[in-house]
Amino acid sequence: MKTDDFLYQERYQFAAKRVKQLKKFYSHLIVYIVVNLVICYINIQNLDEGESYFHWQNFITFSFWGIGLLAHAASVFLPNLIFGKNWEYRKVKEFMDKEHQSWE
Repeated sequence: MKTDDFLYQERYQFAAKRVKQLKKFYSHLIVYIVVNLVICYINIQNLDEGESYFHWQNFITFSFWGIGLLAHAASVFLPNLIFGKNWEYRKVKEFMDKEHQSWE
């Protein structure tokens, strides 16, 4: 049936989009960890003898980039929190219905 094929394609596209979102987030997470480890290593190498690592300057990148990473995680793992379930589908249908009405 054509309807079954259409539903399968729609589900496949949704799943593919979800996989891309997850891949982008995990890539972002890996880069975040690697870059912050490198920065930490460089900061430790530049410490004077007896100097503590715990200065606010050493945590600026970690903190602000971490906030961005948390926002990215929320957009990937909690999309229903803000827009609700099937929000995107309902909006697309709404716009398509409006467009269809303007044709008549």
